[in-house]
Amino acid sequence: MAVTVFPSVSGLSAVASSSNLRRLTSASNHRLRAIKSVTSTPLPLSSGVQRSRKNNDENRATVAKVVENPYSKIEAAQPDLQKSLSDFFEEARDFVRDGGGPPRWFSPLECSAQAPNSPLLLYLPGIDGTGLGLIRHHKKLGEIFDIWCLHIPVSDRTPVKDLVKLIQQTVKSEYYCFPNRPIYLVGESIGACLALDVAARNPNIDLSLILVNPATHVNNFMSQPLSGMLNVLPDGIPTVLEDIFGFIKQGDPLTGMLDALSNDFSVQRMGGVGGGMLRDLLAVSANLPTLSRMFPKDTLLWKLEMLKSAIASVNSHIYSVRAETLILLSGRDQWLLNKEDIDRYSRTLPKCIVRKLDENGQFPLLEDGVDLATIIKCTCFYRRGKSHDHITDYIMPTIFELKQQIDDHRLLMDGTSPVMLSTLEDGTVVRSLEGLPSEGPVLYVGYHMILGFELAPMLTQLMKERNIHLRGLAHPMIFKNLQDSLVDTKMFDKYKLMGGVPVSHFNIYKLLREKAHVLLYPGGVREALHRKGEEYKLFWPERSEFVRVASKFGAKIVPFGVVGEDDICKIVLDSNDQRNIPILKDLVEKATKDAGNIREGDESELGNQDCYFPGLVPKIPGRFYYYFGKPIETAGKEKELKDKEKAQELYLQVKSEVEQCIAYLKVKRESDPYRHLLPRMLYQASHGWSSEIPTFDL
Repeated sequence: MAVTVFPSVSGLSAVASSSNLRRLTSASNHRLRAIKSVTSTPLPLSSGVQRSRKNNDENRATVAKVVENPYSKIEAAQPDLQKSLSDFFEEARDFVRDGGGPPRWFSPLECSAQAPNSPLLLYLPGIDGTGLGLIRHHKKLGEIFDIWCLHIPVSDRTPVKDLVKLIQQTVKSEYYCFPNRPIYLVGESIGACLALDVAARNPNIDLSLILVNPATHVNNFMSQPLSGMLNVLPDGIPTVLEDIFGFIKQGDPLTGMLDALSNDFSVQRMGGVGGGMLRDLLAVSANLPTLSRMFPKDTLLWKLEMLKSAIASVNSHIYSVRAETLILLSGRDQWLLNKEDIDRYSRTLPKCIVRKLDENGQFPLLEDGVDLATIIKCTCFYRRGKSHDHITDYIMPTIFELKQQIDDHRLLMDGTSPVMLSTLEDGTVVRSLEGLPSEGPVLYVGYHMILGFELAPMLTQLMKERNIHLRGLAHPMIFKNLQDSLVDTKMFDKYKLMGGVPVSHFNIYKLLREKAHVLLYPGGVREALHRKGEEYKLFWPERSEFVRVASKFGAKIVPFGVVGEDDICKIVLDSNDQRNIPILKDLVEKATKDAGNIREGDESELGNQDCYFPGLVPKIPGRFYYYFGKPIETAGKEKELKDKEKAQELYLQVKSEVEQCIAYLKVKRESDPYRHLLPRMLYQASHGWSSEIPTFDL
């Protein structure tokens, strides 16, 4: 098995000190880290840039190196490479055979290509003790973390308090070497208790805890009969199983058949949860002797006692924990989890996020459908410094993660067949995104549809066609951790995964400084939650809020309009209506209070916007139309635009151009023969379902 095992000596000193580990592995780590860098290499230029430069002799060498847009063939993206449960058992078999020795750290070699300055992640295993619980996640997590896994051999009987000291020794040593780098503790069941215990004993060390199904109590109804049954079982159960089935022998026909079946029933052949469950069931069946060697009778009895000791210890220290915490709860784990205890944890721990995995069981990290790296992205739980920075700590979605976002919005995108227009430098309007600037900083300013329906088609098309990743400025409520929220916070995952940033002057400044493509809706929530009869009306502040910061960095400003919301739904219950209904009024007031007011002190309606969910009646879908106007240059105008009046003139110009884009689309769509669904379906039925549907003449 490909791992780097950190050498050990006897007793508690079995785990080598961090300084020794670094000396032993510094050369190899330096070599491996040079292989791959995540999010530190700029994305390749788009094919449009390559065409525009093909006749420029000075840039031919650069153009020759331009590679294909990685998002251009996103529809064919395959799931991110992950190992299976069969791989877990195969590698666990080697650990079980080695068997003895004290607890020790190891680092899988597949985790050795992390980006520079990646934080340390210490994995604390559950009841199995192998340290392989993250095996399905090694590759993706290994790109953003420096991963060490704790292995507790089957025959080891180190008490809980000594395991805590061992982990604490490593944590303190690493923190001493890198005081500005956080240390992540990922613990599963018993490992989660150990992580909490270490955090409680070290409140001044910068720790981030990820607790997977933390053991909060032992179900005596199940544990007492289990303990009694184990006590009467003979000691030689693993040997008996091997003698009966002969699974350990190479070439055994039954093992070969089960392995073949588990590989055959893959996601590609039998997709979905059912296929994954069947494959895992076959993998477990093929590895019963490995399981029996991982959990011999005396080890299981020891683990039960260890579990009780760990739970008692952490419950006595829980109020001392100061670390930020992400708790992952399986919906089908009823043995070691107690809902009341988790509620107490979420109230007691100062910065706690609880994420429910409703369809998963006792070991979610080994199950299909759980991607820990994606969960960390969607909860903004990744950081390299003292606190999470939405700009510098952001991790781009993988191609498959982006494909999942497209699949989630497939009905909307296919139903509305978006038409996207842009404006070239000479003023020509084209049906493509060719007129958009390739290099930042660029500030896109436009109209916000009801509930932001326009976002998914626009963001994905920009990435697919031009390799442009828009960083949207979003309401801070999207990033709040509201445990008693009226809505499931998972609905905001897509905004965080795609690079959303809490709207503020400072964040606009930082994004433009990084030469990013930034999406800003001056109308904000007021436009996205507008009332009846307010379609396509701009609710912008009276005074300029973005012109001068754009000019400071010479950013291009791209005004754009979008229409089509009135062709897919009708508002039948707006905030005024809901405030007249007592039950709904209370919900609106709570949601508005939870969201907070980013324009506090503004006496206009922008400063008193209700947060609510509008009542909508869907229509047979029409079509979405996007029109990006000609980019407005601010380079070289910084001094001029420091004058408030000049800045206000440009602000009103941008607003006027957005209104003109909307007006243009509203007129032109009337002449689109494919505005309605039936003509579009007939066209695709005769020309192919992937064919581009025509629109009005430009």
